[in-house]
Amino acid sequence: MRAPLRPLSRRALLTGSLGSAALLTMGGLAACGTKGAQQTEAGCVSADLSGTEKKLAFSNWPQYLDVDERDESRRPSLDEFVSRTGIQVSYTEDINDNNEFFAKVQGQLAACQSTDRDIIVLSDWMAARMIRLGWVQQLDPAKIPNVRANLLPSLLNRSYDTENRMSVPWQCGLAGLAYNGNVTRELRTVDELLTRPDLKGRVTALSEMRDTMGLLLGSNGHDPANFTSAQFDDALAKLRRAVDSGRIRRFTGNDYAPDLAKGDIAACIGWSGDVIQLSGEDAKVRFVAPDSGVLLYSDDMLVPNRATHRANAEQLVNYYYEPAVAAKVAAHVNYICPVRGAQAEMEKIDPQLAANPLIFPDDALLSKATTFMALNEQQEREYEGKFQQVIGA
Repeated sequence: MRAPLRPLSRRALLTGSLGSAALLTMGGLAACGTKGAQQTEAGCVSADLSGTEKKLAFSNWPQYLDVDERDESRRPSLDEFVSRTGIQVSYTEDINDNNEFFAKVQGQLAACQSTDRDIIVLSDWMAARMIRLGWVQQLDPAKIPNVRANLLPSLLNRSYDTENRMSVPWQCGLAGLAYNGNVTRELRTVDELLTRPDLKGRVTALSEMRDTMGLLLGSNGHDPANFTSAQFDDALAKLRRAVDSGRIRRFTGNDYAPDLAKGDIAACIGWSGDVIQLSGEDAKVRFVAPDSGVLLYSDDMLVPNRATHRANAEQLVNYYYEPAVAAKVAAHVNYICPVRGAQAEMEKIDPQLAANPLIFPDDALLSKATTFMALNEQQEREYEGKFQQVIGA
């Protein structure tokens, strides 16, 4: 069953408001540099009580797990895990914004104290920060064999966790272009979006720096996964010209979606998960992988320091990498499923969803996908600051 369009997506909540943007450029990053915040595995030892305690605390984003249509308090895939393993799961939808959640737990993790959570799900750039700070436990590859067997190849060798020892993708998405075919003609490139006369003033772009700038870097022939400050400035200059000339109406979280659906805007930089839901209502609303490439992002499962049920968490991670289980989740959330083999299982649930390349990308689409380069603290300050100046935040 297709999930209803969400008022705010996980990706939109990264920096979708002035408040979280300010937290990132001021308080959030300042906290990263606080003396004593950095931890090491040897210096912050985590005892595992999984052998004697069959329980697990799992924190996730809202509407990011399958639910029973007849009883929304039930989560079929999670209920099956409990039944199969005997591990009781306390499931909480208490992650609404990466920076907000970081602020909530940073004091505990910086002091090597428990957060009372065994699994948390954070977006890739925040996962990279947590790993950089040494706040995440290593996973045992022998206990998550399904990940090694079934993880999409495009999600291997990520710069912040090359062997997936610290993080495992929960769901993924694409940042690319979208347009409403009822009010404009087909769109293929970022340069068209920013320069085509018929689109002037009818375009929005994302307030998430990594997605908007990643696409512009690619459009200039630079690699979003490995770029220099000069290349970033080159792409930013292109964005500034589009802003100054009035081509971009505004920068948004995923509140672009209703405007795109109504035709109030003609085209935008947007997220695949949103556009899937819009296209279910109107097939002329299209997602486009521009010729220069799309940005692949993930929300990752992490086991924080001082979590006391790592082995139980590894069982859950391994369980959700069973293709049949992954298909149940994908059928509800409609984001990119990171699990190979889930597409065949989806055929049994919903053949239309199984054929959707924005849930199960084909090799042609994945060949155009790249991730945004992992940033250190100095780079985050520099690039976010420059971007916020251009978009007027």
